[in-house]
Amino acid sequence: MALDASHGTDRKPGDRYRLTHQVRVVTATSLFDGHDAAINIMRRMIQAGGAEVIHLGHNRSVSEIVEAVIEEDAQAVAVSSYQGGHMEFFTYMRDMLAERGAGHVKIFGGGGGVIRPDEIRALEAHGITRIYDPEHGRTMGLAGIIDDLLERSDYFTLNLPSLPADDHRGAPVPTPEALRREDHAAVARMITLTEIGGEPWARVAEGVRARAAASHAPVLGVTGTGGSGKSSLLDELVRRFRVDNPDVHIALLSADPSKRKTGGALLGDRIRMNAIDGPQVYMRS
Repeated sequence: MALDASHGTDRKPGDRYRLTHQVRVVTATSLFDGHDAAINIMRRMIQAGGAEVIHLGHNRSVSEIVEAVIEEDAQAVAVSSYQGGHMEFFTYMRDMLAERGAGHVKIFGGGGGVIRPDEIRALEAHGITRIYDPEHGRTMGLAGIIDDLLERSDYFTLNLPSLPADDHRGAPVPTPEALRREDHAAVARMITLTEIGGEPWARVAEGVRARAAASHAPVLGVTGTGGSGKSSLLDELVRRFRVDNPDVHIALLSADPSKRKTGGALLGDRIRMNAIDGPQVYMRS
């Protein structure tokens, strides 16, 4: 299971991988698993490598993780699993992502010695991008594992017309006409398109602005210093609003600062949200 840390590049041994796209990675531990020390180390190193990390914490179900990946339009998801149900968990995640039109999303996992070599081979044959085991840690080190994960995740989530055909590894570019509040994937990809900007955004900007101008949805802004309770307040507001207005749709946009040197960021507001499940609520970090 040994793997070269300089996979697919001309980097010399010891050189760190540098991202060429703005990569977003969802991190979590699997359902019924409270062992979050490993994923906490990994998500810090992924962030230090320049990626935006949406951390969900421990004890997360497949449906929670998949919904987060789609709403955040992430390139990859990294999950640690020490609870023994990894075969069912990872294969179900791969299948659900494919069903939701996100088969391009890379899935990474690890579970120390809990996941046997034959199980790793079976999972990767099912479409899991990489399961890291103790042998990878010995031969590559943590830095090598992170570099390998980032390199495999370094792509656009949208198949932009300007990209070469062999770089079309993402999803189709959404159109303004396709935007529906129930279609979280289309909304997420349109937000990504606005972040890319330039000519791809200019193609759809007029249509999106026309749709926005026709909306009567009120916009509420909440600010405050770090740790002041913004996420908890918003979660409670969403919970109460849904109780009184079960048919109304709500969107949450949460902003966190990026590191000036690396461009990485910890987008941690989602971990505080307990009332956002279901098609009525959309969240983007």
